[in-house]
Amino acid sequence: MNYISLEEIKDKLDFFEKIHDAVRLVDPLNKRVLECRGSSLDEKSEVCYAYWGSGKICENCVSLRSHIEGKSFMKMEKSDDKIFLVTAIPIDSPGYPVVLELFKDTTDSMLVGSGNYTDGQMLTRYVKELNDIIVKDTLTSLYNRRFSEERLPVDVAKAIMEDEPLSVCFIDMDNFKEINDIYGHESGDMAIKAAGEVILRYMDEAAWAARYGGDEFLLNFKNMDEDQVREIVERIQEDIKKLSLARFANKTRLSISFGIETMKDTPMTAADLIRRADKKMYQAKKAKYQ
Repeated sequence: MNYISLEEIKDKLDFFEKIHDAVRLVDPLNKRVLECRGSSLDEKSEVCYAYWGSGKICENCVSLRSHIEGKSFMKMEKSDDKIFLVTAIPIDSPGYPVVLELFKDTTDSMLVGSGNYTDGQMLTRYVKELNDIIVKDTLTSLYNRRFSEERLPVDVAKAIMEDEPLSVCFIDMDNFKEINDIYGHESGDMAIKAAGEVILRYMDEAAWAARYGGDEFLLNFKNMDEDQVREIVERIQEDIKKLSLARFANKTRLSISFGIETMKDTPMTAADLIRRADKKMYQAKKAKYQ
């Protein structure tokens, strides 16, 4: 771990402000900007992602990754018509999770180059492609496991603070080994991609989905209880059953098993939610073959 102490960083903040375009301390878990007052930190009302003007949490949050892994990370991010290089440095603090963020305008530097950025479209696409490489699964275009492990704890914290339910669904393909054994791994990839495309159609602003590993998917639904989520996932299940993949010559049909866990009145960790949803999925799969 490469944490530095809050006391060590305080004396260097003025220096950092001279060589960077913006400097701030943030709580990456609760997404709040922190203000350093004497020997204490106070949480400001400002959410950290408001700086970019997007109105939503950053998909590729290097500050949360920095806090979790205890080392510095960098990424590119866009604000208005500029591109910034963001450096996140973990801070050892006994109170809040704290990360130091350093912003450097690199729009016209050698790092990015200059050009005709019409209406900021090229800048937006440039940054999006960079960040997608980090958080998206290349086969399905869903999020990847890294994203789920970083984003779910944030959504859990937000749900607890806002006293709203949060539901997690764990999905596993039933006959994936059979597909791989009979038709080969290329066909297995095709099956995963097809299932992912169905899942993606049901995701909106209140939900996200990730390929958790192999033929497993993790779905997260904000402010939804188990009955609401079950209705959505059962539609996903039916749509996947209807898939007709020419390579299988209609001899093998895709199907899934799923388990749902909802945090409503009792707080749970992200790991608890996943573990309980996974257990329910396993029980559902076992019941199919009894």
